[in-house]
Amino acid sequence: MSQQTSTAIDRRQFVARLLALCPEALVVTGLGSPSYDVFAAGDSDRYFYLWGAMGGSTAMSLGLALAQPERPIIAITGDGEQLMGIGSLATAGAQQPPNLTLVVLDNGHFGETGMQRSHTSLGTRLAQVARACGIEQAREIRDIDEVEVLAAQVNARSGIALAQVRIKADELPRALPPRDGVYVKNRFRQALGFAPQ
Repeated sequence: MSQQTSTAIDRRQFVARLLALCPEALVVTGLGSPSYDVFAAGDSDRYFYLWGAMGGSTAMSLGLALAQPERPIIAITGDGEQLMGIGSLATAGAQQPPNLTLVVLDNGHFGETGMQRSHTSLGTRLAQVARACGIEQAREIRDIDEVEVLAAQVNARSGIALAQVRIKADELPRALPPRDGVYVKNRFRQALGFAPQ
């Protein structure tokens, strides 16, 4: 049975509100729709867009959180990508960086490959998986107003967390962020005070 309901959250609204409430956060996006949603909310040199790295957003965000412990770090990814990188939840749970928040935009589908149903439509509960991996602050979000609580947690750096956000399975217009990996890397490094490479 599909997890989608008529009360599912508009993903672009949720992402825009979260980013507006977390102006100091460093953000790593998963490929596809999460990158489009973050870019649609307004580009920033604090945003690192992953292209063609399915399953890598949680691992990259974990490394960033460990390297930048004074900054809040947000990974914004989709259910398909998080399922691809499921082992990274165990590594993140073992490391426990208090400044890392994983936001999984879950529409129950693989949006970039034709909207086939993903495992979250078929019974996999990512928040429960995260808790089993040691991420105690893992929960499902079904109401857009819960973004306020999530943002407060991000800004406080009060412990590793995962939010499985139940979003509508909409096919929204693409808002394409920069695709030049060297450019994205160097502007992100400069935002952190490092020289380009």
